[in-house]
Amino acid sequence: MKTQEDRQKEIWMVQTKRADFNGLAEKLGVSPVSVRIMRNRGMETEEQMRRYLFGTPKDLYDPALMTDMERAVAIVKEKLRAAKRVRIIGDYDIDGVCSTYLLLTGLKRAAAALGGDPETVDYEIPDRIRDGYGINGNIILSAAADGVDTLVTCDNGISAAKEIALAKERGMTVVVTDHHEVPAGESGQILPPADAVVDPKREGDRYPFPEICGAVVVYKLLKLLYLEAGVPEREWEDLLGFAAIATVGDVMRLQDENRIIVKYGLRQIAHTKNAGLRKLVEKTGLDIRALTAYHIGFVIGPCLNAGGRLQTAKLALRLLLSDDEAEADRLAEELKELNDMRKDMTRKGEEEAIRQVEERFSQDKVLVVFLPECHESLAGIIAGRLREHFHRPSFVLTRGETSVKGSGRSIEQYHMFRALGEVADLLPKFGGHPMAAGLSIEEKDIDEFRRRLNRNANLTENDFIPKVWIDVPMPLGYISEALVYELSELEPFGQGNEKPLFAQKDLTIRGLRVLGRNRNLAKLNLVTPEGLAMDGLLFTDGDAFAQEAAGCRSIDAVYYPDINEYNGNRTLQVIIKHYILH
Repeated sequence: MKTQEDRQKEIWMVQTKRADFNGLAEKLGVSPVSVRIMRNRGMETEEQMRRYLFGTPKDLYDPALMTDMERAVAIVKEKLRAAKRVRIIGDYDIDGVCSTYLLLTGLKRAAAALGGDPETVDYEIPDRIRDGYGINGNIILSAAADGVDTLVTCDNGISAAKEIALAKERGMTVVVTDHHEVPAGESGQILPPADAVVDPKREGDRYPFPEICGAVVVYKLLKLLYLEAGVPEREWEDLLGFAAIATVGDVMRLQDENRIIVKYGLRQIAHTKNAGLRKLVEKTGLDIRALTAYHIGFVIGPCLNAGGRLQTAKLALRLLLSDDEAEADRLAEELKELNDMRKDMTRKGEEEAIRQVEERFSQDKVLVVFLPECHESLAGIIAGRLREHFHRPSFVLTRGETSVKGSGRSIEQYHMFRALGEVADLLPKFGGHPMAAGLSIEEKDIDEFRRRLNRNANLTENDFIPKVWIDVPMPLGYISEALVYELSELEPFGQGNEKPLFAQKDLTIRGLRVLGRNRNLAKLNLVTPEGLAMDGLLFTDGDAFAQEAAGCRSIDAVYYPDINEYNGNRTLQVIIKHYILH
């Protein structure tokens, strides 16, 4: 729990973007509050807001706008029709697993429709520890030995020029589908020598929204392939839920097309016939009819990721492919147990990482922590926790089989992928995005890596102060059931479409109770300066908060409005997200 001193270091900022809020509200049939929130999420025009509010899967962009997409579909179609051996190369995280599931399901279905043999399609997912990320030489040599004709990558391949050149030397056709940044050279992007390269981040690509995950790239490819193969469109639509899971799990921005995919994908999951997914939802104690993006990101997603972290990602893929209830039940239970184990290992690693920073690196602008005994698959999670704890770019390094491996998580003011490029001479391998990256490094170079990252970092103390962005400084008296319902229509919330935050100062605390079996809920009776009373809920260490609040008469609160339903009665309340006591 943050101390009062920690909270006072936060800066509460009110969004100040301008628009004709009342005029747009009237045109769109919503309140000015909703228009202000949409404007704060980067939307400027009525058309953008209308798409946000009312967009459906019919509004998804044409897959053919992606460079090489039609070529990739043509190649795959002919290979399937001729019953050539096709091997899918996936990845071990949630996006890779969902991409592989979609591609395997889609190619087998298309093969059957085209008169080919679905059994000629198989897959390989690299082992996180043994193989590392993406396609590699051993996978290619194994495919050649097995007589594979065509390799199709998903969620990887864009940076594997050397490996794909090897596949071409061995006479294989290669189709790359990916969504990661394309490596840059002195004269522009460096594309792998594949027969087709589909990645919306290619230079000159005409796809309107490149910020999609690997599974969505695959989902778009299947749309055209099903059309070519004569597979009913309904079968393609039924796969939407897995594109949604990958979008949330890979922390894509829930804007534009991604928001439509997740919004309608969650609805599709409620009726999924996939036995494995249904069993996993059941094992985690969730209601499949009421899943949110939060549940995918923090409950279902970590379970699907746990196999690839601690054993093999093929465990999660087998779960999704299973049509046997007993097998699905067993696999779902195994993944849940692995995730529980992962949580315990993560907690221990996080505690050690925080201790190192506090004792040795507290003055560093960029945190680099070496945890030699930590499982390398947990580095990214722990780096994320470090970033949250210290609000600084954070790298966590672990000892791998042949070298040190690491993952980084960043803050908005620090372009992590670019920063790694500045020290590329120390890194045998690296990749990533502005906000996250992965790397390998020799153990002897760790101190130099830390020193140079900090020397190069153009960060100031202000960059390390967490900012709480308030959408509207809104008095509690403005809250109504209609407004709460309207705000729910802005879901799903997540990265890039954060849950709206409102604020009011000088609320009198008239009463406080600690509730919950674990005493993790503080319930405050709040009174506005105008005399309106409303309950406020704060999910925290209730007893510690009660002790902190002793003697305080008022509170400034950043909140989200809610409705409490109890014994048939409905009352308005607020969920407190940030506060300062007076």
